[in-house]
Amino acid sequence: MKVAVVGATGMVGQVMLQVLGERDFPVDELIPVASKRSVGKSLAFRNATYRIHSIEEAIAKAPDLALFSAGGETSLEYAPKFAEAGTMVIDNSSAWRMDPVKKLIVPEINGETLTQEDKIIANPNCSTIQLVMVLNPLHKKYGIKRVVVSTYQSISGTGIKAMEQMQRERAGEKGEMAYPYPIDGNCLPHCDVFLENGYTKEEMKLTNETKKILADDTVLVSATAVRVPVSGGHSESVNIAFEKEIHTGDIRKLLSETAGVTVQDNVDLNVYPMPLMAKGKDDVFVGRIRRDLTQVNTLNVWIVADNLRKGAATNAVQIAELLVKKHLFNVSST
Repeated sequence: MKVAVVGATGMVGQVMLQVLGERDFPVDELIPVASKRSVGKSLAFRNATYRIHSIEEAIAKAPDLALFSAGGETSLEYAPKFAEAGTMVIDNSSAWRMDPVKKLIVPEINGETLTQEDKIIANPNCSTIQLVMVLNPLHKKYGIKRVVVSTYQSISGTGIKAMEQMQRERAGEKGEMAYPYPIDGNCLPHCDVFLENGYTKEEMKLTNETKKILADDTVLVSATAVRVPVSGGHSESVNIAFEKEIHTGDIRKLLSETAGVTVQDNVDLNVYPMPLMAKGKDDVFVGRIRRDLTQVNTLNVWIVADNLRKGAATNAVQIAELLVKKHLFNVSST
């Protein structure tokens, strides 16, 4: 099977390659794709070296699968061209997420909806993925009315320029700014650009993508997204109001039995999720599970995940694994 990784030299692209290797995904020929300045250089994968291609060269090779992590404009222009060549595309940008005819997939939640007709599949926003992994089983059992979420998002979600900005600030050096203000020792209530309604694009992604993945427009979501000086891992403080009566013991049991979710919730022993401990792991971690004391049938939880793995690369590879499992493209060589 021929697999293209578009944006292979970027932060998420590199993790995609790492996850493909770790999970032993059936790659017979890798086609790494990057910007013009990288074309012709070499890239290592599974003890072999591969030449980096231009995106046009990759399309001409008609790969079976293309994993995209190269930004929305690139995806809008080139994902359809790959699809026309017979390639199944899994796109990590926001380009196709809210397209009414494209599926927005978290495999554990709605992966069963995929068919051979889905040539371009959208990978959700990193913060949305970890949120819905916890919301989905709770919504099925108790019925969610309203979610209020505040995020504490790693600078790795912005990219390498943000990482370099914080490193320079900690070293007392000046240089290019990824943010309008210093990030070290600071919190910026500003993830992505501001919209006319006063919310940022990141906040509206949480609102809109959650409804689409849960397939329920009645779930109300209000979000505040904050960038924090953490190098990896997103955290979320989430308040959830339910239709039905809840019991925290039952909720802990339900979440502990949910594939891809790990409950870390023992305050007597100071056990709770933290981005430092989630880094490099594929599960979504949830803890601080407790009733909201101000109103009935309302819960507070704390959710953490590695935004480059389950929030991006791992979820994309899991979608690809599902395509293989469902025999939605030819994998006879494996």
